[in-house]
Amino acid sequence: MALGLLALPQVVSNSFAIDILVRVFLFAFIGVAWNLLGGYAKQLSLGHAAYFGLGAYTSTLLLIRLGVSPWIGIVAGGVVAMLASLPIGALCFRLRGPYFAIATIGTAQTLMLLFLKFRDFAWGAVGTTIPNLGNSPLMMQFSAKAAYYYIALRLLAIGLAVTSWVERSWMGYYLVAVGEDQDAAEAVGVNVPRIKRDIYGISAFLTGLAGTFYVQYIYFIDPNTAFSFNVSVNAALVSIVGGIGTLWGPVVGTVVLEPTSALVQSWLGGGRHPGVQLTLYAVILIAVILWQPTGLLGALTGAYKRLVRDAPGIPGTAAAARHAPPADE
Repeated sequence: MALGLLALPQVVSNSFAIDILVRVFLFAFIGVAWNLLGGYAKQLSLGHAAYFGLGAYTSTLLLIRLGVSPWIGIVAGGVVAMLASLPIGALCFRLRGPYFAIATIGTAQTLMLLFLKFRDFAWGAVGTTIPNLGNSPLMMQFSAKAAYYYIALRLLAIGLAVTSWVERSWMGYYLVAVGEDQDAAEAVGVNVPRIKRDIYGISAFLTGLAGTFYVQYIYFIDPNTAFSFNVSVNAALVSIVGGIGTLWGPVVGTVVLEPTSALVQSWLGGGRHPGVQLTLYAVILIAVILWQPTGLLGALTGAYKRLVRDAPGIPGTAAAARHAPPADE
């Protein structure tokens, strides 16, 4: 599979198809970052656009004001996002449930309003374009979309590697405990504030990386783009639809939702059918959430287990169980 993904840009030459794949990898990466906090720890954050925007603005300011390469700016953006998560988390984690979600929304919107006012420093509502240097790999600018494809794919691989490490570490067990019952986790000795602070920082850092890449990809930044509420919502939705608290859930959710949204918008998004693409998108979301609460990954896992269970000739399956002696013999 990995070799197929690496070879795909050499086979697919359509720029629209490559653009969809780049967006799939990017939003899957954002979903993976969100899933660390919202999936494993079950802290419903709807304000991850705050860290996406901080990463985007940090790298852009370093590039335009100081001429710093985005390869350095992407790390700086992640660090700034992670540092910003410390005071934000300290305040928001005092709340639980829907109150925590509302607080995170307010944080992202507050940052957007602040950057709207920073006209001299951060270009205000007008925003700015990224200087086009042509094919300049050292400045993260490329003439072919395939290069952005590989960067987005690498970011996703980093996010999955971090999630896999968290899953298998003591932090992963603590996160699941916090997500199931925070009070019970504290009662058995889990340092809940520290766990939530640490995973929030990791999640914010990864989201900041995504913000830098996105700005470099579209060559433009403004507060409405960088701190868009859609970023926060999409991060949560792809994880919920794919399966929260799982390694591949956000990837599965993005593979289904992002191409569907792009294709439907391309086909039906004209003036003759306004809003139709949004309606179909919403129907897909509602159907999955109502009929498959564990997400699409849960449905696929369940189907696989039933297939194995009912397969003839495999020990331990239903076919073998029918020929087993009764339990009381």
